[in-house]
Amino acid sequence: MDRIKLHDKFFRLFIPNSKIEEAIENVAERLNRDYKDADTPIFLSVLNGAFMFTASLMKNIRFNSEIAFVRLASYSGTSSTGKVNRILGLDRNVKDRSIIIIEDIVDTGGTIAELYRILQEEGAANVKICTLFLKPGSYRGSIPIDYAAMEIGNEFIVGYGLDYDQIGRQYKDIYIIDQADDCNTAAGRSL
Repeated sequence: MDRIKLHDKFFRLFIPNSKIEEAIENVAERLNRDYKDADTPIFLSVLNGAFMFTASLMKNIRFNSEIAFVRLASYSGTSSTGKVNRILGLDRNVKDRSIIIIEDIVDTGGTIAELYRILQEEGAANVKICTLFLKPGSYRGSIPIDYAAMEIGNEFIVGYGLDYDQIGRQYKDIYIIDQADDCNTAAGRSL
């Protein structure tokens, strides 16, 4: 599909699935090189957005690892609230373990900073960040982003696990707000 409508907004195709899968394979190869001799790190996937990225990434991982999930939220509509809410906690002991956080998108960095702080308090040996998308123009954090599959601008995107007010996660491609339609809607014209 070239265009979709979610709630009150139209979105157009931005990144096709083939490019997303290629980027995931490339980041998985880097992880495979870096962790080939590691002692069973834990992949910590941030729900809900990272579920598709996590599934695709794990299909390409060739070293022993564990996986766990945590849920934090900082978005409302199309913008970050700036406040991270811890919703579901860790389900295992991370003390003295290597952790690889899997994020769907790193925007301002608030979610990463909070999760990193929690893992440090829990005694993790080291923490690395792996994200499907990085917005370097928005990132205000000081924690290094170790593995970024793709970099994008400050666009609001949906699909491949990312949502707009809880819908749109199921699309295999990435979509961006269609500004032309937003302008037409704002001018009062019917689409």
